[in-house]
Amino acid sequence: MAPSANGQTVGRRLPVESAFTRVEDARHRLPRLFGRRDLVVLGLGVMIGSGIFKISGVQAANVSGPAVILSFVIAAIVCLLAAACYAELSSTIPVSGSAYTFSYVTFGEAWAWLVGWALVLELVTAAAIVARIWSEYFLATLNGFGITLPSTVAQFFDPHAKLNLVAPLLLLILTALIVTGTKLSARVLTVVVIAKVAVILLVVIVGAMHVKAENYQPFVPPARAAPATASPTVIGWIMDSSFGTFGTMGIFTAASTIVFAYIGFDLIATASEDARSPRKTVPQGMLLGVGAVTILYIAVTVVLVGMRPYGRLGGGAPVSEALAAVGVGWAAKVVNVGALLALMTVIMVVLIAQSRVLFNMGRDGLLPKSLGRVSRVYSSPARAAAVAGIAAALLTLYPKVLDLEELLVIGALFCFAFCAVGVLRLRRSEPNLERGFRVPMVPLIPLLSLAATVWLMLNLKTSTWAKFGVWMAIGIAIYALYGRWHSRLANEDSWDFDLGDTDPGTGGLHAIRADQGRPPELRAIRTPPEQQGQKPPRGKHMRN
Repeated sequence: MAPSANGQTVGRRLPVESAFTRVEDARHRLPRLFGRRDLVVLGLGVMIGSGIFKISGVQAANVSGPAVILSFVIAAIVCLLAAACYAELSSTIPVSGSAYTFSYVTFGEAWAWLVGWALVLELVTAAAIVARIWSEYFLATLNGFGITLPSTVAQFFDPHAKLNLVAPLLLLILTALIVTGTKLSARVLTVVVIAKVAVILLVVIVGAMHVKAENYQPFVPPARAAPATASPTVIGWIMDSSFGTFGTMGIFTAASTIVFAYIGFDLIATASEDARSPRKTVPQGMLLGVGAVTILYIAVTVVLVGMRPYGRLGGGAPVSEALAAVGVGWAAKVVNVGALLALMTVIMVVLIAQSRVLFNMGRDGLLPKSLGRVSRVYSSPARAAAVAGIAAALLTLYPKVLDLEELLVIGALFCFAFCAVGVLRLRRSEPNLERGFRVPMVPLIPLLSLAATVWLMLNLKTSTWAKFGVWMAIGIAIYALYGRWHSRLANEDSWDFDLGDTDPGTGGLHAIRADQGRPPELRAIRTPPEQQGQKPPRGKHMRN
């Protein structure tokens, strides 16, 4: 039986000092490239995407009507509460891996594996789904400019087609960009994010001129019975009531799916190891990103619902179709181009985040340690990025991949719940750790975050929960057969990368250490007992 650092094989927990030491003393360590502005761009790059260009119209037409505005507000509140919890944990343990690493330190290895496995599900599914949606907008853009593809070619652009070749090709191209280095990707990302924010502002300004008050009536359409073949939500199954669409419950059902639109702030935490001064910049980037996106989303949703009756918003490109319907065809073309850029950046950021999660799990031994290596040529986790991109490309070949939208939402909400509880547990187990950001009104805010997250999870379909259960069962089997025995924490004395380890074609990898005379950027900082009663030097909730 493999020994562990704390003498256990089940429930072993990563000491907080080890989480920092593994970064500062690692031979395979990521270069620090991101500042606060880059992290905000990273969050906007993934949050501004299919949520506003696709989901808003579809949920209004099929689930909640004009009250989709409230659905966006509810989803925003849930994500703001979760973002506050993520901000504290990322400022306390600012290393890559996001909720996976937080759980490793706070709850232990087995729970960390489950959280990491849920992150893998969330990110791979997100990349595959958004790639399919991108192919639909690409075809709509060509049609908008009068370019009609032959039917034999156009069929491969259809997001619902049995064989869509455009989506996997896009994923492979973007994977190559990610593999060649984060710095190049960040530059491209900044330009694209600026462009798509400009497009959203254009939608709000132009669309506001064509808003009609009657389109908001009825604001909450009467509830409709669900089809007999539809999968019920968990809350409906528990209450033995077949909740359908629209009505009050339709608002919450739509909010559960709309969380997909806000997913992205949590991915900023996966870039902590790439960030400069992560204790300060990561929480700031996370909260600023969520705040900015919330304002943009609600503004666009109010305008979108006001431009066109909600029943006509369920098309493939709701925003551009609404603009075209009110006679602003030129703006519709601009929106289609903006949507292409927006969706492309979503995929880029998701692949970056996925590579960081796989990199961390490989470095910890829960996945093959070859994933935990940094390419000497590209200064990026090239192998982890390649695996993430290839997995997403394979999944997007699945004809019904768009039906898995709720699956990535439940993966994200699962991680939200762990982070809410993690704040409370770490406050109790490590009260003296320095926190660059502190969640206000503890334990109220973390408990509200947990309750809101669980409520949204209960509004997901039972079929989604069944698929999630199968995925987690597979994960438990992999951990029991591989991760538990190859864990770095279980084999601390014998684990190490050999100095001769190489990536193909990159030459030898050498140790990366902190510069002589310069203290490491990451370390576990504890407040001395005699200073615990003193006020923090820079305010209660945000300080260096």
